[in-house]
Amino acid sequence: MNAALVKPLWAAIALALVLISAFSIIGSTHSSRSFYAQLQDLEAQRWYLEEEYSRLLLEQSTLASHYRIESEAGEALGLVAPGHDQTRLVAQ
Repeated sequence: MNAALVKPLWAAIALALVLISAFSIIGSTHSSRSFYAQLQDLEAQRWYLEEEYSRLLLEQSTLASHYRIESEAGEALGLVAPGHDQTRLVAQ
């Protein structure tokens, strides 16, 4: 081959490889930033869900307290705890 044709051919190949590399880096950087933004959104959502879960646990413990159940049973259903004179001990 002619030496005058070989140098421009190698230069064109090198330029093509440099451009491919540059566009690959641009694509990789864009993907990385997109994934990082998605990660931040997911972490914010996780924080919100943990906060909501804590509120629900607190609400559940409040609603399930013995005092609340007893007062609701008394108000809504008219139930009262039996007195000592209304209880009997059954021996086996």
